[in-house]
Amino acid sequence: MASGEHLKALLRSHIKGDDSHFLAVAMQLAAHEAKQGHGKLADDLRALIDSAKSRSKQLPNRQPVPIGQPKGELSSLLSVALPHTRFSEMILDDGTHQRLARIINEQRNFEKIRAHGLSPRRKLLLVGPPGTGKTMTASALAGELGIPLYIVRLDSLITKFMGETAAKLRQIFDAIRDTRGIYFFDEFDAIGSQRGLANDVGEIRRVLNSFLQMIEQDQSNSLIIAATNHPEILDYALFRRFDDVIEYGLPNHEQIKAVLKNRLVNFAKPIKRWDSLCKVAEGLSYAELSRAADDTIKDAIIHDRASISAEDVVKNLEERKAFHGRQRS
Repeated sequence: MASGEHLKALLRSHIKGDDSHFLAVAMQLAAHEAKQGHGKLADDLRALIDSAKSRSKQLPNRQPVPIGQPKGELSSLLSVALPHTRFSEMILDDGTHQRLARIINEQRNFEKIRAHGLSPRRKLLLVGPPGTGKTMTASALAGELGIPLYIVRLDSLITKFMGETAAKLRQIFDAIRDTRGIYFFDEFDAIGSQRGLANDVGEIRRVLNSFLQMIEQDQSNSLIIAATNHPEILDYALFRRFDDVIEYGLPNHEQIKAVLKNRLVNFAKPIKRWDSLCKVAEGLSYAELSRAADDTIKDAIIHDRASISAEDVVKNLEERKAFHGRQRS
C-alpha cells in the first residue's frame, strides 16, 4: 500500500491547492504500487490521473487554488503572480538549459528525493549582466512547476530603522515556510554586499547576517532565487548557502540570430543578411535585442508595411547600442 511519505505529500499538495504537485505524487504512488505487484491498482490510479489531466486541459482558465495572496504587512513586502512562461520561450546555452532542467526534474520528484534523506535543489543564485534572462528564469521555473512567483519588494523591505528590516525579512521567511512558491530577490546585492565594504552600514550588516541565518535554517518546500548584476560585491559567505550558482552572459552569434528570427518571424521574410545583423547586434543583451526587434515591428505596423528590411532592423539595433553605450559611460 501507499507509503506514509506519499500520503503526507498528497495531503500537503491538496491543502495548498498545488494540482501539478498532487498529480506528480500520484504518479509516483502508481509506480510504487506497480513495483509492489499491485498491477490492477496501479492501472486504476494511472487512469484516474490521465482523466484529471484531460479535465485540466479542458479548463485552461482554471487557476490553482489558492494563489496565496499576501495579507497584512506581507502585502507590501511581496507581489505575487502566476506566470505562464516556459523555458521553450527562452534562448539558453546548453549548459544553463541542462542545469535548469535538472532543477525542474528534482522539484517534480521532490518527495522521492526527500524519502531517501536528500534535498532537491531549491536555493539558487543567478548572476550576470542586466537583460540576460535572470528574471525570466524565475518566471519560467514558476510556469513549469505551476506554482506562484512571489517577488520580494526591496523598496519596502529595507528601511533606515534599526532592526526593522530584519523583522520584515523574518516575515518573508515565514511565508516561504508556510506557502510553497518561488520567492525572488532581485538586485540581491542591496542586502548581500560584503560586510567589509567602505560604504557598508551597520544595519545592512545586521540584515545580511539575518539572511545568512534564515536561509541556512530554511527547510521549506519553496524555491528561493536571488539575482544580481554584481556578484563581485556579494559577501563570500552567501555563495555556500545556495545549492546552485548559475551564470548568465550576453548572447553569442547563434543566440543573437535565434532571438531576432524568433521575434521577427512574421515580418522578416525578405531578410537574408542575418549574419551581418548579428555583427551589428554584438554586445546587446537578450532584452535589448527583443526591444530592438519590437521597435522595428511597431514601426512597420504604424506605416502599414507587411514586411521589414535588414536596414530597418539595423537602425533599431544601432539605436539600442548607442543607448547602451551612454548607460555604460
